[in-house]
Amino acid sequence: MLIQIPEVLSQEEVVQFRQELDAADWVDGRVTAGYQSARVKDNVQLPETSPVAISLGRRIVQALERNPLFISAALPAKIFPPLFNRYNGGHSFGNHVDNSIRRVPATGEQIRTDLSMTLFLSSPEEYDGGELIIDDMYGAHSVKLPAGHMVLYPSTSLHRVLPVTRGSRVSSFFWLQSMVRQDSHRSLLLNLDVAIQKIGRDVPEHPSLLDLTGLYHNLLREWATV
Repeated sequence: MLIQIPEVLSQEEVVQFRQELDAADWVDGRVTAGYQSARVKDNVQLPETSPVAISLGRRIVQALERNPLFISAALPAKIFPPLFNRYNGGHSFGNHVDNSIRRVPATGEQIRTDLSMTLFLSSPEEYDGGELIIDDMYGAHSVKLPAGHMVLYPSTSLHRVLPVTRGSRVSSFFWLQSMVRQDSHRSLLLNLDVAIQKIGRDVPEHPSLLDLTGLYHNLLREWATV
């Protein structure tokens, strides 16, 4: 399941983020890569302990906690603190699969990576190349979203970032552990939740609304790992 989450950040927030990020100190992006990923990763990022990364990451998590589509699609249990990277001057990230377990440096907590996220902080007009390519059973999907928009996809997916040949591609990337581990179950729950919301909006007194809501929660109860 690949989901686009529009307007996680407003344009005013994107401008504020970029001002702070542009003034920050960046390091080699391979500092957070596993053995396999480090061989194909070529970018720069903020250190995980950077005060700028920590502050902006908290603001992203707060914005996501207010986003109904994100909550419905991800059913988050734990969110890894957002990180920030930048691609320019030919930077790219070859084919890789994200690490299955991530350890939060500040707390030592371990998070299973069920879903990966990229929040775009550069507009598509600012750079050439830099598309996020995500492979699944239906083929390769190219993602290059407006600044402030985010893509959510299974961490099991093979994916890559194409070379940036002009300008800079700035983004936040991170992972989460979902209450529902299996992607197909999350997809069914999202579709059911969307249908319930549509009925509630269009026919609020429909007698099936209560039945469908009960079905949703009983399925969530069956599949949740918390």
